Amino acid sequence: MHAMPPRDTTDAELAAQYEAFPYPARDPREEAKRLIIGSPSHLREIDHWVFGARRPAAQPLNALMAGGGSGDGTIMLAQQMTTLERPGRVTWLDRSSHARRVAQSRATARGLTNITFEEGSLLDLPGSGLGPFDYIDCCGVLHHLPDPAEGLAALASVLAPGGGIGIMVYAPHGRTGVYMLQEALRLLAPTDQAPAARVETGKRLWKQLPETAWLRRNPWIDDHIKGGDAGFYDLLLNPRDRAYTIPQLADLVAGAGLRIACLVEPLRYDPDTYLTDPKLRARTAGLDPIARAALAEAICGNMGIHIAYLTRDEPPRADWTDDAAIPVLRELDGPTLARSLRPDGLLPVTFDSLRVQIPLPRLAAALLSRIDARTPWGTICASIPAPPDQIARDRAALIAALEPLNRLLLAAP
Repeated sequence: MHAMPPRDTTDAELAAQYEAFPYPARDPREEAKRLIIGSPSHLREIDHWVFGARRPAAQPLNALMAGGGSGDGTIMLAQQMTTLERPGRVTWLDRSSHARRVAQSRATARGLTNITFEEGSLLDLPGSGLGPFDYIDCCGVLHHLPDPAEGLAALASVLAPGGGIGIMVYAPHGRTGVYMLQEALRLLAPTDQAPAARVETGKRLWKQLPETAWLRRNPWIDDHIKGGDAGFYDLLLNPRDRAYTIPQLADLVAGAGLRIACLVEPLRYDPDTYLTDPKLRARTAGLDPIARAALAEAICGNMGIHIAYLTRDEPPRADWTDDAAIPVLRELDGPTLARSLRPDGLLPVTFDSLRVQIPLPRLAAALLSRIDARTPWGTICASIPAPPDQIARDRAALIAALEPLNRLLLAAP
């Protein structure tokens, strides 16, 4: 598959941007120090939210990173598959040859051999001969396309039956101030200037912005501060990006014949997480899931992105009642977390500076200390010296508290 010509002037500007500034900025030499972890496309999340912890770990996973950029998602998933000895392959796809060189260097630094690199546009996937793919990642890409609906349809065209897609798109409320500054920079740094010159002008403007500028007051957006020139350009000089509210995202997804299987993290999209007034909760109870998520988005105001897993059909749900199922803590150590629990049984959680308290059951520490990604529920519960009915209640309560946080998941069988 080869890169096709840009579709319009803005598309050509986007292609030039990511060739000049592969995003995000990454140094392959840092691979020896850390693995960048995130969502979507964490292998534990794919197993749980897309496949309901029912797809055998021994079954090869054919994954596509559509718009793979400098390789964060590609490297994460390929490394996790390697570490857990999971068979399969990750295909990196992007138009930028510069980004390809960065991603390939990162893979080489890690000794990863389960990645295929393809240059081209995801819009050309139909008829490309690539796929079908069991899992597709499209993180931070759809909102830059000439027609996001066409892009999502192209991804769906190479999705294998029973597979899923992980996406990230921008959300409007948490990006307050971004589009105002983009508008200003279209006047001060028009797109006919060289990319480096535009960045210089943009940084000069940032230093001169009045305190009343909304982006100065937005604590949740910092790519222009911490992301280097690539981050600055992507945020404030990007020739095309759009943000989606939850209802708009739901419409986009439905238009491609897909459905939202999970919004990450689910608890964040539950308005009852923030509303304790019983009269307000009586009203939220009458809302459908998309309306509930839209309400949470509107009242919080701090969501700058939406991460979602999509499927064609209703995905299988993880069977938490199965004593043979193996619980896993995503990027948490069970014994360490158990030792850190507060005496009041509340777990403090922060969503972009919004702090909430999650109540945990009395046996939470006993259960968490035994979760090691190897031991099934039945063995865990049998080792706790407490009445079986209490263990059962507290196990259910712990699941209800931590699964919506995207922290307690079930492993692939």
